[in-house]
Amino acid sequence: MPTLYHSPLSRSSTIVTLIDELGADVEIREVTIPRQDGSGGPDPVNPHPEKKVPFLVDGDEILRERGAIIVYLTDKYPEAGLGPVAGAPGRGAYLSWLFYYQGVMEPVIILHWAQISHPAFDASLRDFDTMVERLAETLEHQPYLLGEHYSAADLLCCSPFLWFTDLIPENPAIRDWVKRCTGRPAIARTAKRDGAPG
Repeated sequence: MPTLYHSPLSRSSTIVTLIDELGADVEIREVTIPRQDGSGGPDPVNPHPEKKVPFLVDGDEILRERGAIIVYLTDKYPEAGLGPVAGAPGRGAYLSWLFYYQGVMEPVIILHWAQISHPAFDASLRDFDTMVERLAETLEHQPYLLGEHYSAADLLCCSPFLWFTDLIPENPAIRDWVKRCTGRPAIARTAKRDGAPG
């Protein structure tokens, strides 16, 4: 059975939600991590080399980074229909959105939130407004990133807006997408499991 190392109210909460959505048989082991407020700390039982989460162990396979774990799990549990498998229509768009999130969206959102700007960032990653344009050009024509149906790409790409609600763009199509994604019952169950306030 795969094992997910998870710390409540962290990036790994996205993977807990995915496991719920997939109906996957995955053991979830809670570990501590260092927190921005100075609480927590590295957990010696966490096998991640940097003591981060999420970290997935499945026999001899070990995975870190949410995008990689998402592809692995949606491929392992294809019957849930949360990600096109290799050779299926939409696979390219699915992988593109997952990698766009890891390589562009998350860094741009963190830089924007921290109010850090530099021409090198804008030249390589672009800026927050450009990221919003990329989302809008898709979501103004369809309800989800891959079309008519929710996927794990939506789960990942909307995840920062659970934490940074003040950064949700004013674009109505994006706001409606965030509302659809964050309103899913699995997200509420993860929040309850994690002990999220409110």
